[in-house]
Amino acid sequence: MADSYKINVAIGGRNYPISVSSTVEEQGVRAAASKINKLISDYESNYAVNDKQDVLAMCALQFASLIEVNKVIKEEEIGATITKISKLNSKLESYLQK
Repeated sequence: MADSYKINVAIGGRNYPISVSSTVEEQGVRAAASKINKLISDYESNYAVNDKQDVLAMCALQFASLIEVNKVIKEEEIGATITKISKLNSKLESYLQK
């Protein structure tokens, strides 16, 4: 495993040190922090929130739900692909038996 190094990212006005092992991972962490900060700003602008923790909880819920929705979509796509492959396999077997 590659050596890790620490970077600092700001989320919701607070700095967090995070260990990363590559520049690709660093870019991903920084992009995620940027998206979180944008979402925090959007929630604070559009809703009356008094507590930063409420905003962070809503951000976490939004990101987690996106992950879960994408997971369901991928599972459905995999199922559809398996069905198509099975049908093609059946057609091929039928053709080869002629």
